Amino acid sequence: MKVVIAGAGSVGSSIAKELLSHGHDVLLIDEKPECVGRSGLRGARWLIGDACELTTLKDALLEEADVVVSATGDDKVNLVVSLLAKSEFGVARTVGRVNNPKNDWMFDDSWGVDVAVNTPRLMTALVEEAVEIGDLVRLLSLQTGVSSMVEFTVPTDSHLTGRTLGSIDWPQDATVVAILRDDAPITPSNDDVVEPGDELFFITTIAAEDELRAVLSPAAAEAAAQARRESLDAEPAAAESSGTQSPGAGEDADPLAASGAMAEGRETTHASQSPSA
Repeated sequence: MKVVIAGAGSVGSSIAKELLSHGHDVLLIDEKPECVGRSGLRGARWLIGDACELTTLKDALLEEADVVVSATGDDKVNLVVSLLAKSEFGVARTVGRVNNPKNDWMFDDSWGVDVAVNTPRLMTALVEEAVEIGDLVRLLSLQTGVSSMVEFTVPTDSHLTGRTLGSIDWPQDATVVAILRDDAPITPSNDDVVEPGDELFFITTIAAEDELRAVLSPAAAEAAAQARRESLDAEPAAAESSGTQSPGAGEDADPLAASGAMAEGRETTHASQSPSA
């Protein structure tokens, strides 16, 4: 796989090192020539220049790249590189580094970013994942914010304990992709039984997260059940109410209102029968 990385700082160099160890073809772009000597990367190709310039990207043969990673410390640069890579060179996959969480909303397909890596948010998610039990934790956003990877640690008193994955009515847009049990990953199947302490990993649309949370959380499940019970209790009362006669039309009509209406009707009839002037 051919990967072009814009920015050869600590983040870009670390990414390049990992990719090189996996046998990928890596090209780094940076404005500072001294980065080549101090990086200690063996096997990487280098291009000294401004990654925001079209001429630099053309020299990098960006149209041949499988993935472009924008890993500089400047969000503006990362957005511009991603946009040019996608719109001018048709790169299939772009990854953008988010330095300031306030800029996270811009790192989407409108700026040519396929995957946004928000390090502060990722660290927050990992902290929550380590301490939150019984609640849904979003780990990563995928496909420019349309989908996400979420994690749920099954508490000891969960209503899901002892049930098979296939017997649970999961939301249509949520799929169990892995189970982590006793530090060992398990490929899920419909026959797998949920146990306390299981870490369930899902790929879901962000719109379906609340529905998934309702399925997983005992409190939310009980609240939903209570709402259904109240709805069922209300149906007979509503049916009985709809069968009663409206005021003024039956035995319970206001007699004063009824007599007034009858009198008004007699006056109208009398007026219509009298000769015109």
